[in-house]
Amino acid sequence: MGDRIKLTTTDGHQLDAWRATPEGTAKGGIVIIQEIFGVTGHIRRVTDQYAALGYFAIAPNLFDRVEAGIVLDYSDIDRGREIMMGLDRNGVIADVAAAVAAARPAGKVAAIGYCWGGAIADLAACRMDLDAAVSYYGRMTVEWLDEQPRCPVLYHYGAEDALIPPELIEQISAARQGQPRFVYAGAGHGFNCDERDDFSPENAQLALQRTLEFLGDQLT
Repeated sequence: MGDRIKLTTTDGHQLDAWRATPEGTAKGGIVIIQEIFGVTGHIRRVTDQYAALGYFAIAPNLFDRVEAGIVLDYSDIDRGREIMMGLDRNGVIADVAAAVAAARPAGKVAAIGYCWGGAIADLAACRMDLDAAVSYYGRMTVEWLDEQPRCPVLYHYGAEDALIPPELIEQISAARQGQPRFVYAGAGHGFNCDERDDFSPENAQLALQRTLEFLGDQLT
């Protein structure tokens, strides 16, 4: 369903993105923000899924500032973290903004991110004009809790996520008062990804249902 396109940021950087277009009139635009493994097959399938649900969806390759086309195995966590830590956040936000601009003709736009991308979705909500954002298990959000989202943000967490213990969830939630949050029993980190050991089909489906309800409220 999807295809690769080129985006250009306001600072002149060019990056690839995976784009999926719905049949008929789009319900809005969605920017899918990757984990630390790149725009993997899973991220492309998620992008295609949202297009099949009626949204214009686009996933920018945020690692292209390091090297074009980086896609890592889910076991290569150290390499993914190394690349992620080497990125300048202002550049990452510029890349997301280019994807938002590409999605804007479809109507209102939301960012949906997973893991590192979940935190970046929150940061994008703080720093740019989005209509909504959805953050799946974004731990790094704790690093900018002094900033506040400019739009509604929905947060999903796994109750068994060792990277985001309950006290961290509470810390984030206290700084994001009034924003909806769900914690999923039996779910670990990455519970939405069907290529990871912690994949939880039931919780992934429930989180998707809640996300779609949220998007329906915010993008219409």
